[in-house]
Amino acid sequence: MIRLTLAEVAELTGGTLTGGDPGATVTGAVTLDSRTVAPGDLFVAVAGERVDGHDFLAAAGAAGAVGALGARPDPALPCVVVDDPVVALGRLAAGVHARLTAAGLRTLALTGSSGKTSTKDLLGQVLAGAGATVSPPGSYNNDIGLPLTVLSADEDTRYLVLEMGARGPGHIAALCRIAPPQIGVVLNVGSAHLGEFGSAEVIAQAKGELVEALPEDGTAVLNADDPRVLGMAPRTRAHVVTTGRGTDADVRATDVALDDSARARFTLVAGGEEHAVALRVVGEHQVANALSAGAAALAAGMTPADVATALSAAGARSRWRMEVTRRADGVTVVNDAYNANPESMRAALAALAGLPATRRVAVLGAMAELGPDAEDEHRRLGADAVAAGVDVIVAVGRDAVGIAEAAVTAGLGAGEESMHVPDRAAARELLARELRPGDVVLVKASRSYGLELLAADLLDEGTQG
Repeated sequence: MIRLTLAEVAELTGGTLTGGDPGATVTGAVTLDSRTVAPGDLFVAVAGERVDGHDFLAAAGAAGAVGALGARPDPALPCVVVDDPVVALGRLAAGVHARLTAAGLRTLALTGSSGKTSTKDLLGQVLAGAGATVSPPGSYNNDIGLPLTVLSADEDTRYLVLEMGARGPGHIAALCRIAPPQIGVVLNVGSAHLGEFGSAEVIAQAKGELVEALPEDGTAVLNADDPRVLGMAPRTRAHVVTTGRGTDADVRATDVALDDSARARFTLVAGGEEHAVALRVVGEHQVANALSAGAAALAAGMTPADVATALSAAGARSRWRMEVTRRADGVTVVNDAYNANPESMRAALAALAGLPATRRVAVLGAMAELGPDAEDEHRRLGADAVAAGVDVIVAVGRDAVGIAEAAVTAGLGAGEESMHVPDRAAARELLARELRPGDVVLVKASRSYGLELLAADLLDEGTQG
């Protein structure tokens, strides 16, 4: 973060400083977790569902925080008092972003129903070869995470890569007001959060808020393989660059093939040049992510040759996204349990099909927030898993029972090849009995079902064995 006095923090947020020296300077990070506070930091006190950050102001002060941003003062620590700390955090980030942009910062933002974090990770690594880049691992894509990402940039930062999520119309537009991007990337429009949005058309309208926010001299990177994304082109003043496998795409992939580890190789075609790319991340679906990241980097000024080289060197950075780990006993665990929707489930199943295995085992939990189509989508998933060549399906949890039932209808044997268990503990017990060397096990579900813990259980089981 750039250095700010508490007086400047108050000015940017519209708050009132209580206690302390207005000239005291924040020299460290901005954090919401009192356990991570270091000398020079600014602590933001947010009242959550389980804990209230205001209860930890004294702890933050003892750890060396210069001050706090909160809704009420505390004698233990100088505090900039505001009505809403989350809104104030956004205002602080907006003020810092404006100063850094004036100094030459380039901001790239991306959104989509799936693949946001994986693409953000690729883009961050590609840009790092061209200049100092801020692109933290994980999904910092909401009204708290995005400002924190902005505030981790400083005067030396050349590129800022932002991930933007949405729970409804207007959310992405609000994030763009905090940190207006020069380059915007839309990956896809799928079924994630369909229950909250109501329809794919509304999702497309919300995702398109990103390209609407771009300036006339900016660049919109649109996935031409998704008709709803390509349909956003008339909504932006910016220059449009398309990506995809079709011959009309500006940045495209040809000669796509998978190696023995289900990692894609392809030829990057861009700017009249062709360059070989060999991805280190797992799954053919990563080709689309790589094209979007590559096109954004090209828009930022990199050459096609440098982009291809950087894409080939980039690896997975964020947890629980196609993490492939081979146990000592020969069982391979694929942890893709960060989140799930119908599109990402199919992509994960395709990646599983590309991995060499004695048996391919899919441990699948439910997909959240699908609305009235949830039952049909889960049954379709069971059929899709069988079509992808899965040998064994273990459906976990009450909401996933339709997956197992549909798999039986599609040809797997009930109780032997397609099974339903009530919870994580039952799944672990079953898999401890059934898994054998040569098996590859995919674990995937929406984050709210916590199957990343089951994947950790499976790895622990292999260590103990």
